[in-house]
Amino acid sequence: MVINPTYLAQRTRSSVNWQDAKRRVVKSYREWLRSAPEIQQMYSLNMPVSEIRTKVRQEFERHRYVNQLPVADMLLFQSHSEYQETLNYWKQLPHVLKYFREKENPTARLPQSFMQGFLEGRN
Repeated sequence: MVINPTYLAQRTRSSVNWQDAKRRVVKSYREWLRSAPEIQQMYSLNMPVSEIRTKVRQEFERHRYVNQLPVADMLLFQSHSEYQETLNYWKQLPHVLKYFREKENPTARLPQSFMQGFLEGRN
């Protein structure tokens, strides 16, 4: 297998207006959804494709109410770089699985000092 670092590469560009940004977001979203079966197969994920697609939707919904065009462009760039790294298999399994981790418990107490955390095994 030949490694082609330019596979899925795109030029970085700014959106002209909100309609252009919306079109690019929908295109990116569809690319992620269409590649879910391939991601499942490549990384041998023990979860259904529907769960991967649900997580992709959650990640896109998290930034739904962005109201600044430069921020939307930056998020699109990050989305595409994640997409390229995922499909080129530049990520390892833990990098992909971090998106499926449950949110950490916000009520978990933090150690009082470094030494206490070290002794508890929380380094």
